[in-house]
Amino acid sequence: MTTDIITSALVGVAILVGCVGIIVPVLPGSILIGIAVLIWAIVIGGPAAWIIFAIVAVFVAAGMSSSLVLTGRKLKSMRVPNSSVLLGGVLGIVGFFVIPVLGLPIGFVAGLFLAEYSRLKDASTAWTSSWESIKAIGLGAGIEFCLALLAALTYGIGLLIHFLG
Repeated sequence: MTTDIITSALVGVAILVGCVGIIVPVLPGSILIGIAVLIWAIVIGGPAAWIIFAIVAVFVAAGMSSSLVLTGRKLKSMRVPNSSVLLGGVLGIVGFFVIPVLGLPIGFVAGLFLAEYSRLKDASTAWTSSWESIKAIGLGAGIEFCLALLAALTYGIGLLIHFLG
């Protein structure tokens, strides 16, 4: 096996892990995709590899930016503090290890609700705030995931150009 093939396969695995990492925030996401394709461009070399990397970098940057901006803007307009989301994230990580597969979303929702309940002192208002926060975070992650898939598709095109072109 050549270095090109081994590198391409490992980068493909890293991109898959990055896509999963956008949905399961315990794993690295878009940043992993960008770094992996950068390594591929360095190893492969040539104008086509660097053009593919540039396109992937644009998709990754756009995905991360849109996720942060859309989610942040919505949470700020609802006056949800970062500490509530942070507690949700911490309990999500704990839940991930306590209850396999379902623990992450259960822990996140529970942590977010508990933080909002302690802040707002009303269960109904806390649940409404938590639900709107979850929708905003889900929208941001969905957009980031779609752009990560476009980055993965771009990498696939780059592989075809490199190996068949």
